[in-house]
Amino acid sequence: MAPMPPKWWQAALLCRCPRCGKGKLYNGLLAVTPACAVCGLDLRAHDAGDGPAVLVMLLLGAIIVGLALWVEFTFAPPLWLHAVLWPVVTLPLAILMMRPMKAALVALQFHHRASEMGL
Repeated sequence: MAPMPPKWWQAALLCRCPRCGKGKLYNGLLAVTPACAVCGLDLRAHDAGDGPAVLVMLLLGAIIVGLALWVEFTFAPPLWLHAVLWPVVTLPLAILMMRPMKAALVALQFHHRASEMGL
């Protein structure tokens, strides 16, 4: 019996190949690998575009602004502390959120047989 393909959200959260769920999706930080090393799925034609970046900016922006307002009204720190604190918090969170968001768009393209994937 053939193994069940992963759900698109499982592949996205684990940043794995949308077809087999085993191969790594990324070569580096955000560069999608040309093909899955396990099943050979051609990933060169993926087109995540700016969708993941926009979604991360909107979600993370709302979270950071909410936290900054809470810190300001609860503790009233000086402005220089805000200038130091929030970039240090925002950058790692943006990178952590960007990888699964981009993987989700690639997995959804595969799942829905988008023509850009060449399926």
